[in-house]
Amino acid sequence: METGKKNTTLREGFLVKRGHLVHNWKPRWFVLTPEKLLYYKYDGGKRDSCQRGKILLKECEITSPFLDYENRPLVIKLRTKNGVDHFLEACSREERDDWAGDISAAVDKLRGPEGVKGPDLQATTTGPQLHDINMIKVLESMNDVHSGIKMGTHLEHGSTYSNCFSGSAVVDWLVFTQLALTRVEALTLASALQEEGFLWPVGLKSVEALRTAGLTEQFMDDSTALYSFSDSLKKRGSVKAETSRSAVELGGKVIKRGFLLKQGHRRKNWKVRLFVLRSEPAYLHYYDPTRLRLITRDCVFL
Repeated sequence: METGKKNTTLREGFLVKRGHLVHNWKPRWFVLTPEKLLYYKYDGGKRDSCQRGKILLKECEITSPFLDYENRPLVIKLRTKNGVDHFLEACSREERDDWAGDISAAVDKLRGPEGVKGPDLQATTTGPQLHDINMIKVLESMNDVHSGIKMGTHLEHGSTYSNCFSGSAVVDWLVFTQLALTRVEALTLASALQEEGFLWPVGLKSVEALRTAGLTEQFMDDSTALYSFSDSLKKRGSVKAETSRSAVELGGKVIKRGFLLKQGHRRKNWKVRLFVLRSEPAYLHYYDPTRLRLITRDCVFL
């Protein structure tokens, strides 16, 4: 009976894993069990029968979000009790948080009743005490060119916005830097920064949220809601909105994203691709998840 419990599959799916010796990224099929995280290679459209490796979960430390990779904001870091680091990238923020939560729950059960801490992502708290937080220092850290939040170019409803960041990126950064312990605390702190005029909404979604939502809901923990620093605080350029054909194509509402196996047109081989389904306009784009930056390989107009 105990052996059966150990082999129970708690969760499985594609994640992109960084290699140990050669630091390239490759998609692997991961299977979470109560004691270990197994991973397999997909070849020829099917999973290898032999596992490529395993990560023992007992006394494992989890960092999520892990933001040291500038172009990969969806990484989970696992450190085993022997000090070996594993870096796994999910296809979306929701997938990352679900994987991190399930792995954390498995690790907690292995600690036993006295050692259970509960997943950091869902930790219960009485709420952040904002009067104890120096907002100016938080803002200076966030705006630091080297260690602060990463600014970039984002698409929304056919417009390209440069020198800005998403609401979920702000929440991720606050949790990663331990300026907030949970996403709830981070959202409260981000809302306070916006209320003070340090963060400004950029684009339709965040502007509409500021106009219509209640005070506690003004800032959005959303990867499609865009924000920037106020004009008086900007060190790295101002926000610019531009419209182009590609921006219109990629600026539609994201309906779903995830990893799928795709057969090649010529060689007929199967490879893992990150698919993103958008509406208004309707497109299905797919990307190579092994690259440092996701580059559109092709698209299907629906």
